[in-house]
Amino acid sequence: MHTDTMVVNRFEDLDKVKEIFMKAKVDPDAIYAPSEDIVAREIEGELIIVPLVSGIGDMEDELYTLNETGRAVWKKLDGKKSLKDVAEELSGEFEASPGEVERDVIGLVGELLKRRMLVEVPV
Repeated sequence: MHTDTMVVNRFEDLDKVKEIFMKAKVDPDAIYAPSEDIVAREIEGELIIVPLVSGIGDMEDELYTLNETGRAVWKKLDGKKSLKDVAEELSGEFEASPGEVERDVIGLVGELLKRRMLVEVPV
């Protein structure tokens, strides 16, 4: 019974990732970079993202931070590599499957796109 529940939860998680993917139109083959409307700095081991214009992120929040995994993804979003390439690099660093890492990367990028902290780089 526990296995069935775990499978259902994985499908629910997959549905959430697909929903983010569709809403934000995240393309794993596309290249993304930080928006020019934010400043990101690492301070004492924390990545701090500061919106420079109104309407970025949530109206109530002024500063954003990313956890360790989020910082690793952010550092690779340099406007030169596709999300697939980023996920492949990170799967080796975190010893995780490329598919799992790609889903996580797409989820984070979708959220950052929605908040207009990332932009797609035209090729």
